[in-house]
Amino acid sequence: MNPIQMVDLNSQYNFIKEEVAHGMHEVLSSSLFINGPVVHEFQKDLENYLDVKHVIPCANGTDALQIALMGLKLQPGDEVITADFTFAATVEVISLLKLKPVLVDVNPNTFNIDPLAIEKAINPKTKAIIPVHLFGQSADMEQILALAKKHNLYVVEDNAQAIGADYTFSNGSVSKTGTLGDVSATSFFPSKNLGAYGDGGAIFTNDDNLAHFIRGIVNHGMYERYYHDVVGVNSRLDSLQAAVLKVKLKYLDFYNERRKEAALRYTKLLKDHHKIITPLRKSNCNSHVFHQYTLRIINSDRDALKNYLNDNKIPCGVYYPVPLHKQKAYAKANVDSSAFSVTNQLVKEVISLPMHSELSIDQIEYICDTIICFFD
Repeated sequence: MNPIQMVDLNSQYNFIKEEVAHGMHEVLSSSLFINGPVVHEFQKDLENYLDVKHVIPCANGTDALQIALMGLKLQPGDEVITADFTFAATVEVISLLKLKPVLVDVNPNTFNIDPLAIEKAINPKTKAIIPVHLFGQSADMEQILALAKKHNLYVVEDNAQAIGADYTFSNGSVSKTGTLGDVSATSFFPSKNLGAYGDGGAIFTNDDNLAHFIRGIVNHGMYERYYHDVVGVNSRLDSLQAAVLKVKLKYLDFYNERRKEAALRYTKLLKDHHKIITPLRKSNCNSHVFHQYTLRIINSDRDALKNYLNDNKIPCGVYYPVPLHKQKAYAKANVDSSAFSVTNQLVKEVISLPMHSELSIDQIEYICDTIICFFD
């Protein structure tokens, strides 16, 4: 059995290295490193894959979130509702833009933002909702979109962990996550399901006017060189990363299917243990692309399990150990922690196992046997 890795980017690279080398060689030969043809080719390929009108590449996922919010022209003090249980980038960009983050609790089964908690938090200052499709599973977008329509709010999807996931509405229609709200953001960080070999990100929207505005923002506010029509930033996907992503996009569905297969095998081996709650998934599994395979450990010591796995050369992760409402940068003195009962419990229970498209059956079986041995 090969050594187990949390994410095996090297094995993935070896499978596609000739295609990647060809793409990067073309960029190096052209010397068009910024906004070269391959950036626009990747943009078009991703638009076709997602069935979305506009993809605007940028430098990283955090920039994508910030630029998406900038595109909505929100004003300082406007409130944006998002999940307490997620990575800090989501609330970071809200704060950087002088907006007010309003954190709410999540669903204990999906780890995603709770629509009932969203509705309770809406007030006249609320302008937007940021649902995070956490760990690769789509949030409850039908309810979230209904709330947004009812209260005239923007929906900004944080799709950094769920590219390729489907959302099925109650009428049977299906759309990719990241194409459902007014605008969305994704990350191409190397460990993502669609990852570059460095930083990268993108914004998606079906709104022509918003797309035009955002294209100016990512490029110093310019639509014509040296003519700055809007206040912008410097956030562009470089051509070398686009060349890598153009190759890997062709394999995204394959990568996601391999992750689902690994997740199903994990679940089959662990689902009946009374101290383990395996990830919730819908029947066809298409709403979850398993960026992470995250267990809840109940009535036991999660941190002791983490140490035990590490001692047995099994990497694992705790995403996330501290709720946002308790983080020093975002903590507010008057926050009632009891409003985050689910999040406060999850941070004590969650543990993510190795998850990538190169996991072998013997590796998964060894991981599961080791976990069960710990409890026995």
